[in-house]
Amino acid sequence: MKKRIVITGIGVVSPIGTGNNEFTESLRNGKSGISAIEHFDVSNFSSKISGYIKDFKPENFIDRKKTKRMARFTQLGMAAAKIAIEDSGLDFSKEDMSRIGVVTGTGMGGLDVIEEEEKTLLEKGAKRVSPFLIPMIITNMLPGEIAIQYGFTGPNYAVTSACASANHAMGDALRILRFGDADIIVSGGAEGVITPLGLAGFCNMKAVSQRNDEPQKASRPFDKNRDGFVMGEGAGIIIFETLEHALNRGAKIYAELAGYGASDDAYHMTAPDPKGAAAILAMEKAIADAGISKEEVDYINAHGTSTGLNDKTETAAIKKVFGERAYKIPISSTKSMTGHLLGAAAGVELAAVVLSMNAGFIHPTINYETPDPECDLDYVPNIARDAQINCALSNSLGFGGHNATTIVKKYVE
Repeated sequence: MKKRIVITGIGVVSPIGTGNNEFTESLRNGKSGISAIEHFDVSNFSSKISGYIKDFKPENFIDRKKTKRMARFTQLGMAAAKIAIEDSGLDFSKEDMSRIGVVTGTGMGGLDVIEEEEKTLLEKGAKRVSPFLIPMIITNMLPGEIAIQYGFTGPNYAVTSACASANHAMGDALRILRFGDADIIVSGGAEGVITPLGLAGFCNMKAVSQRNDEPQKASRPFDKNRDGFVMGEGAGIIIFETLEHALNRGAKIYAELAGYGASDDAYHMTAPDPKGAAAILAMEKAIADAGISKEEVDYINAHGTSTGLNDKTETAAIKKVFGERAYKIPISSTKSMTGHLLGAAAGVELAAVVLSMNAGFIHPTINYETPDPECDLDYVPNIARDAQINCALSNSLGFGGHNATTIVKKYVE
C-alpha cells in the first residue's frame, strides 16, 4: 500500500495576484497579468510584453538585508513559501525538523544576477564582482534559503528541467514522502528571468508572442491565431504531508497528490515530438501511479503555452490517452492569464487546480476567440465554469523533451 500524500498549504506569487485569495479570484474572473515591459528598455526587442510582477516587494516577506543577497527567483520563492507555511498552520515547535524537507524547481536560476555582475566585471573589473555571485545564481539556493529560514534539516535540493521543473520537484516530493524519508516536503517552483538577456534569447528563438499592441490578449493557448508564449514570472509553493502526519496534527487538507509520471521525447532541443508519444507516456504513468481509471479524470490543466507546436501536440496526446472521452473533459491553460512562468509554471498551476477545485469552479482559458481545427477540445473558453472536480491531471512539457504529469484528487477520508 502506497502512503497517501496530501496538500495542506499553498502559497502563490504570480502576475495575477500575490496570496491565495487574490490569485483565486483572478482565476475565477479570467484576469490577464500581461502588460508592457517597463523595467528595462525593450525598444529593440521583437516582443515587448511579459507577466512581470510590478508590485512585488520582497521586504514584505523577507528581511530587507537578506533580499539584497538573493536573486529574484529566490525572493519570489521565499515569499510563496512564507505564504504556504502560514497557510498550513504548521507549528514547528512541535515538529521534528529532520523530517521536513524542501524540493523546488527552477528553470534558469539567477539570470538577473549574472547579467548585473557581468556588467560590473566589464565596466569595473574582476575585483568588483560580488562575492555572493555564485550562491545567488545557483538553482539550489531557493531550497537552501527556505531551510535556513525555518530550520528544516530533511532532504533538500533543486530540480532543473526547463518548463517541467516544478512538476518534477513535486513528483520527487511525492516519492520521498511515500518512501518514508520525511513527513513534510515543501515543494513547487520559482522563476524570475524577465531580463534583457532572457527576453532576447526567447525573441531570437521566435518562441514568444509579438502581439505588443494588445498585451492582455497575447497569451492565447489553443487559439488559431496564437503566435507564441509570453514570458512570466512568479512562484507556487505547496506543502505536502503524509496523510498520517496531517491527521495527527489536525491539519486542513486541500487535496490528495495521487500520482506522478515522467518521460522524455528524445527528439529535439526545443520542439515537441509531433507524435506526442512521450507526453502520452507521462500521462499514462501518472494515471497508473494514482491507481485510478482514465474515466475518473474530470479536468486537465494543460501545459498550454500558446505556441503553434505545443498546443496541437498536447491536444493530440490528450486524445490518444482518453480517446473519445477527451472531448468531454474540460481543459484549461493557466498560462492564458499568467503567461509562461517557465520552471515555476507547474507549481503555480497545481496551486490553481487545487484552489479552484476547492472553490467549486474551473478557470477559463482566456483569449480563446478563433477555434483551431487541430485544437478542438473543450478548453473552457473565456469564462469560468462552476463545477465540482474530483480528479485533475496537470501537464508540464519542457525544452529538452522533458514531460511531467501530476494528478490530484479531492480528499476523501
